Amino acid sequence: MLVLLTVWSTIRDFLARAKSMHQVPCSNCRFFTGDYRLKCTVHPSIANSEGAINCLDYQSSHVRFQ
Repeated sequence: MLVLLTVWSTIRDFLARAKSMHQVPCSNCRFFTGDYRLKCTVHPSIANSEGAINCLDYQSSHVRFQ
């Protein structure tokens, strides 16, 4: 029973972490470089982390024509 509880807890924590990491908008940001040495030109210390979820400097890299 203890093994099943441990496995369930591990799976639950993994899914919660995956869900929060899918909210990170960095890969769609204009300032994201994709280079492992400098991921973001504005906030390199929080790029691709949970700290970037509500980044105030986020700008979409997708151009919208009106």
